[in-house]
Amino acid sequence: MFHHVKELQFNARVSKPDPKFAALLLEQFGGPNGELKAAMQYFTQSFAARKPYPDKYDLLMDIATEEFSHLEIVGATITMLLDGINGELKDAASASPIMRLTQGSTGKEDVLHEALTNPAFLVETGGGPSVTNSQGVPWSGTYVNANGDLTVDLRSNMAAESRAKITYEYLLKFTEDPFVRETLRFLMTREIAHFQMFGAALETIQPNFPPGVLQGDPRHTHTYFNMSNGADARGPWNEGQGPWGSGESWEYVNDPKKHIVDTQGEIDHRPHNAGITEDQVKEKNESLSRIRSEEVKAKTATPTQWSSYPQETVESPMKPQQTQP
Repeated sequence: MFHHVKELQFNARVSKPDPKFAALLLEQFGGPNGELKAAMQYFTQSFAARKPYPDKYDLLMDIATEEFSHLEIVGATITMLLDGINGELKDAASASPIMRLTQGSTGKEDVLHEALTNPAFLVETGGGPSVTNSQGVPWSGTYVNANGDLTVDLRSNMAAESRAKITYEYLLKFTEDPFVRETLRFLMTREIAHFQMFGAALETIQPNFPPGVLQGDPRHTHTYFNMSNGADARGPWNEGQGPWGSGESWEYVNDPKKHIVDTQGEIDHRPHNAGITEDQVKEKNESLSRIRSEEVKAKTATPTQWSSYPQETVESPMKPQQTQP
């Protein structure tokens, strides 16, 4: 159950109207890295986590709800940046209402330019936010990543928070309004906080690498192919022990064409430094499959209701509460 609190999470303010920046800020209202995308992504991911991982369900729902709060902040800021324009657009009796708002003909041309770049922003919305990006492209459900595996979803969320953070960082370069900058800095900082939360939650799921359940084929997990000519860059991504530690290291293939021919298209590739055999891979696959399956089945053997009333723990009830006739 959602309950709207009328006070904004952060006190959004603006110094003066700025329709051009309002159009840019639409990127964080209905864009692919915006607040609506984040809210819907975490909201959608939460359903698969409800029964088996109620603590992660709580995390995802809390952050999804906060993202809706941030969407409200962005929408409020856009509307305030259009104060004056939204009123003047309603003045149908005046021949040229925008002229009274803007600084002469140049100001009017700026407003008209924004309308031509994104017609829905002013012509259709009348001075409020639209569910589009800054170019008028409608928001799409394809922005949402939800795979039903928490190790995958949490990594997707960390990437989403990173992209949103850098978008706010770029937006800060396009406004000098100290109040708007204060709001953007708050929103940018919350992206950093959410990144940390998702990272901490991921660490509570062990093992969590590789993502999902199945292990990789040991013939191919440690191979680096030198796919370019000229000077070759080397580093911990293609030489030395890499992320594995003792007993494992990267296998650098300097001549991929020869390697592929010699190994019959990798079929006969027998790495000497993967640190795990095919039998061990099979054993890990079976073990982790049992663990993940039992985590889900233990909580969903006889689910008959989603919530209890009141919901006093993060766990979802296994049986419905009995009511007296």
